[in-house]
Amino acid sequence: MVGSRPGGRGSKLRWAAFLCPAWFDTPLFAQSTNYGLPPLVPAYPALPPPFWEAHESIIVVGSLALLAVAVLFLLARLRPAKPEMVPPGMLARAALVRLQRQPEAGNVLSEISQALRRYVSAAFALPVGELTTAEMSAALADNAKVGPELAQGVCGLLRECDERKFSPAVPSGPLNAATRALEMVAQLEKRRMQFEPKAIR
Repeated sequence: MVGSRPGGRGSKLRWAAFLCPAWFDTPLFAQSTNYGLPPLVPAYPALPPPFWEAHESIIVVGSLALLAVAVLFLLARLRPAKPEMVPPGMLARAALVRLQRQPEAGNVLSEISQALRRYVSAAFALPVGELTTAEMSAALADNAKVGPELAQGVCGLLRECDERKFSPAVPSGPLNAATRALEMVAQLEKRRMQFEPKAIR
């Protein structure tokens, strides 16, 4: 290996750099590190988060709330309407007025007695079910709200309807069962209002 001579060019440059460092810091002697590439552009600022990421919780909560409202609305629309409670007196009068204009055949007498039974059972809280004439008489005998006089009139009319329905003989005259039943309902309504002033008629 050949050593550099003490008076060579390399040693002279080192001495010159030591003595005049400012002159060797000029661009002429500075070592280039960009290898001929253009300078880098400053970095762009950070991008904001997407709309979904920024509002994810609000969107989820709002969607669930809308879904709950839609479900409640559908349930309310699909729920069957609550049937209106028609007073027993109104039902009985409507049925008996319709039967007034029909001849007193067996089926008509059956409908008249059924309308009267149903009214009495509903208005005076008798046992639930279609009571026979004997059962109705026993139930009304101990009912203070009806009273003995009206109880006797109701049971008497029911017995007459039964006899006319099953009697083989030709009736001598009209029974006027529908009209008498309407009068009986009116008297029973007055009686019921004495014990139940707020009762719906």
